[in-house]
Amino acid sequence: MNVRSTLLSTVAVLGVLLGASAAAAQSTGPGAAQVIRADGRSTLSPGLADAGQLASGMALEHSVGMAPGFADPDIGFSPPTSQAEGEAMTARARGNPNFSPLGRANSDMAVSNGKLFVGNFNGFNAYDISGDGAPRLVMSVVCPGGQGDVSVHGDLLFMSVEENRGRLNCGSATTEDDVTSQRFRGVRVFDISDLNAPRQIAAVQTCRGSHTHTLVPHPTDANVLYIYNSGTSDVRGAAELAICTDGQPDQNPETALFSIDVIKVELDRPQDAAIVNRPRIFADSQTGRVAGLWRGGRAGIATQNTAQTNQCHDITVFPEVGLAAGACSGNGILLDISDPENPRRTSDIFDPDMAYWHSATFNNAGDKVVFTDEWGGGIGARCQATNPSTWGANMVATIENRTLAGKSFHKLPSAQGATENCVAHNGMIIPVPGRDLMVQAWYQGGVSIMDFTDPANPVEIAFFDRGPIDASRLYVGGSWSAYWFNGRIYSSEIVRGLDVLRLVPSEHLSAAEIAAAEAVTSAMINPQTQTRIAWADTPDVAAAYLDQLTRAGGVEAELAGQVQARIDVWRRGRADKRASAELSGVLNEAAGKATGVNARRLKSLADLFERRGR
Repeated sequence: MNVRSTLLSTVAVLGVLLGASAAAAQSTGPGAAQVIRADGRSTLSPGLADAGQLASGMALEHSVGMAPGFADPDIGFSPPTSQAEGEAMTARARGNPNFSPLGRANSDMAVSNGKLFVGNFNGFNAYDISGDGAPRLVMSVVCPGGQGDVSVHGDLLFMSVEENRGRLNCGSATTEDDVTSQRFRGVRVFDISDLNAPRQIAAVQTCRGSHTHTLVPHPTDANVLYIYNSGTSDVRGAAELAICTDGQPDQNPETALFSIDVIKVELDRPQDAAIVNRPRIFADSQTGRVAGLWRGGRAGIATQNTAQTNQCHDITVFPEVGLAAGACSGNGILLDISDPENPRRTSDIFDPDMAYWHSATFNNAGDKVVFTDEWGGGIGARCQATNPSTWGANMVATIENRTLAGKSFHKLPSAQGATENCVAHNGMIIPVPGRDLMVQAWYQGGVSIMDFTDPANPVEIAFFDRGPIDASRLYVGGSWSAYWFNGRIYSSEIVRGLDVLRLVPSEHLSAAEIAAAEAVTSAMINPQTQTRIAWADTPDVAAAYLDQLTRAGGVEAELAGQVQARIDVWRRGRADKRASAELSGVLNEAAGKATGVNARRLKSLADLFERRGR
């Protein structure tokens, strides 16, 4: 946990910079600065395929190498370390329209119908994960264009394309022309009903390409699906795509900057997918000024050089609560998506230590959101002991009355080496009842699980890490995304392939908590489209709450013994409705005397036994 000072709204920080009172700043509450220390992860041996490994609270079950044709024969991308190296890379790119520094890197993932789809800058792959063994490659689609983020809905797969080398037909670039009718930058739509013959059925061109995208279901029409497209690249010229013009809005009100794309897909005619809106979600709500949020630059002498808010890198929607959280370069924002075709900003937050707001993840209640900061773009060694603990970290914010309030920072607590690219990256919620847990990728920092149940005091409770790819030079690699699906953690490794991890009991996570999480199953997962988790009434769920209360000292020993006795009876298959109802009353009384999260856990136990006693 790290609280550095105050976490500000855009309005507040602009007021401070302009000399106004700082009274509008949102208080962060108490806390001490996080210290990044060396531990066992800091000295793991290097290697591409044989690096040292260390884990706590989780175990590696399977590791699958890169799919054939999707591995870079030169290991991967190594950022230039001198002017000469930079010039050599520029020369290599010049005259080679196929050049891409991360041309065959794995990227984001989605799951549907027992298949795990892994994006890649060279296309995408599908793995069968329906059995108990290692994921089995069942489909590869070569379709260059980067960055290859994928999502799935039924028999449709959507793929982000942003690089100039992208072609409408998925082919290799054959021209160096600045303008070509065959270039594609936007969102591809594939029919994957036959995995042996996937086919592209639509290609929605956008002005800034597609870095990431988010699926948004229509609230009442099951035949309509929206896509929120986040383009982060340069704006295409009108000669190539007529709807596109560049520039700042005070000189060009029609600029393609300062907006997202809303794409409408009618599922009975997905081939007709098209942009239906480009909302100005960053506009000043009072004046209508298009560039209404953070203007970029430094907010103080010792702060980061922060990005201008003219784009969103990633948007996560939570349809059950009618909200979306946008990680939008210079700001974190909250959107009302009750009318998904016309999203409307309800809140924004700024912090001078957040260089680039990268992704957002809600908790299950929808009253907290974790924003990540991709300081340095993911290609730098940003987790060294000498790096600030508030840079390249997670910001935990709360939501009250549809308004964001920053509470704390949390960074990977293990000091990483100078040849390991490391910064906060993609993750999602682990469905443990009574807690807010997030599994997350940190590139070569590995996979980490953060408990942010207390938004002012987030803490790491488990991890898996490998040593660097190379001991003497930084090569970009590590975990791009780490997601929970039906009892396992899947990690997309940029240059090594795909990892499958399972949780193991520890002092921070009990066997019952793990069992309760593993019992939650779903047929599909698109991590940027969150759905509310509901737990069945089971002995494991009851034991999970009891374990949490015991760990936190939130229940008296006598009452804990009564609850454990009822759980033991339950596990033996016996039903005693009267005893369960009586225990519910005792638990409700205890909940009334408790406070905070312990009160909520006691109340959840009481409600569970009340239902059991009916």
